[in-house]
Amino acid sequence: MGQPVVVSRKSTRDPKVVRFETNRLLTGSGHEKYTLSVGTGRAVTPGAVLAARMFAAGKAEAVHVFGNLITVELSGGQTADGLDEIIRDLYQYWKPGMEPPSFEDFVAEELAATPAADSAPAAGGPAVDSRVPAHLLERSAAARARWAAKG
Repeated sequence: MGQPVVVSRKSTRDPKVVRFETNRLLTGSGHEKYTLSVGTGRAVTPGAVLAARMFAAGKAEAVHVFGNLITVELSGGQTADGLDEIIRDLYQYWKPGMEPPSFEDFVAEELAATPAADSAPAAGGPAVDSRVPAHLLERSAAARARWAAKG
């Protein structure tokens, strides 16, 4: 599932630097630069995920992403072989042979993430979830009171 990214590799004057062009914008109109010494932190943008995958492959020393252009400074003695596949598979979430999770897996995760102590009955009222903001609870209680007064 997902669509492969079309990648074309461009050579540069410096054999240690490789440039890639894709058919997808990865950063919009901003520049993103990642170095191996700093890392990517929490990889949340497509450029950060791409840089993290290249660092994990041991091929890149620095990655610069701008729009659909990716410039990679290779680590010492490395070649750009395999980087095309990393970029191409950036948006591939399901690959042949992968087993999708079952419905029961999702339900088990959701039940484990929801603590039972968060729901406690209010004074004579329905159970209240602590994730509901207080101002919404107050507005709901006022609406219930108006409704009860009409009846």
